[in-house]
Order: sequence, then C-alpha cells, then structure tokens
Amino acid sequence: MSRPLLVSDCDEVLLHMIVHFREWLGEAHDIEFRLEGHDFATAMRHRADGRPVALEDIWPLLNGFFDKEMHRQTPIEGAVQALNALAEDADVVILTNLSDHRQDDRVRQLAGHGIHARVFTNQGPKGPALRAIVEEYNPSRTVFIDDLAQHHESVAGEVPGVVRLHMVGEPTVAPHIPCAHERGHAHARIDRWEEALPWLREKLHGTGS
Repeated sequence: MSRPLLVSDCDEVLLHMIVHFREWLGEAHDIEFRLEGHDFATAMRHRADGRPVALEDIWPLLNGFFDKEMHRQTPIEGAVQALNALAEDADVVILTNLSDHRQDDRVRQLAGHGIHARVFTNQGPKGPALRAIVEEYNPSRTVFIDDLAQHHESVAGEVPGVVRLHMVGEPTVAPHIPCAHERGHAHARIDRWEEALPWLREKLHGTGS
C-alpha cells in the first residue's frame, strides 16, 4: 500500500536563509538588505552611496552565498522535529529551487541538521517538478509546503489534487510575502511548525492524532 507523501521546500520553511544572506552581504560586500515590500530585487543597496544593487548582480550574489555560505543556515524553530515526526509514517522529500549541481550540498546540509530526506532540485515554477514526483511515488495523499505564492499557483495548476500549505518560517520576511491562501492557491497559511504539525498530520492521514 502506498504511503502519504510530504513535499517540502527548504529555504524559509526548514532553514533560515534571508537573515544569513543579509549578514553575509553586509560583511563581505558592504550591502544592506532591507525587505520593505515583497520585491527582492529592490531590497539590496550599497551602503557607501545608497545605490540599488544592479539587477545583473543579484544572481551572482545569491550564487556566491550558496556556493560558500550554506554552512551559515540554521533550522527554523520546530522544523527538524516536525519533519522527522512526519517521516515516521509518511514519505518526506525536499523540493528546492537550487541549481542541480548543489543537490549533494543540500543533502549534506540538511543531514547535518538531522533531516535525512531525498532532495529534488528545480529551477522555475515547481508545478511540473511536483507532478513528476507524485507520478514516481504514487502516494495515497500528497501535501506540498512552500514559502512563495507563485509555486502554490504553479502546483495548483499542474496537480490540483495536492494539498498546499503556504508557510514562511522566517518572521522578518513573513509579513512581506503575498499570501497564497488569500489568493486561492493554497489550502492554508501557517507560519509556525508547532501549529502546522497537527494540520499536516490530518491532511496526510485523515486524523489529528
């Protein structure tokens, strides 16, 4: 008999990313990161003169962080314990938007924090990747967790039968992220693992136990 399947994003769901990226930008590049809306591209400014970081420089900075600074990332409160509890009676995999050559780095990073799960890397909308994962596992039920509304919209279009939880585990970022639940693309918005765990159990198994 097939088991239920939980597919979780990593950054800002399982591990803090923005706070550590912000620290590194200041230390290594003298760049201030201040997210005042939800536009990531306008959040970075050179401290010396206040100029916005050029669009063509944003991806190299992000790549630089993931190339050398992933060791900075720390777990979201409650994430490791909740994911391991759910893995006792469900398949748990990670679907992360990183370049494919970083897949092994992410596996090692998560294992170092006590999360031992299969990792799928992806670029762009996550709907097609999630559809392929569901086809491979053929689960009894599937729940998807991500911090970005556009991925919930993509999944809703590709595999509408998947239950979708919008979670932004980084409290400094959460108020600035458009809510996929309010937009009708997620079934719930819960930003704390303590509250999410019973909800996820119910959706995976049909019971709140």
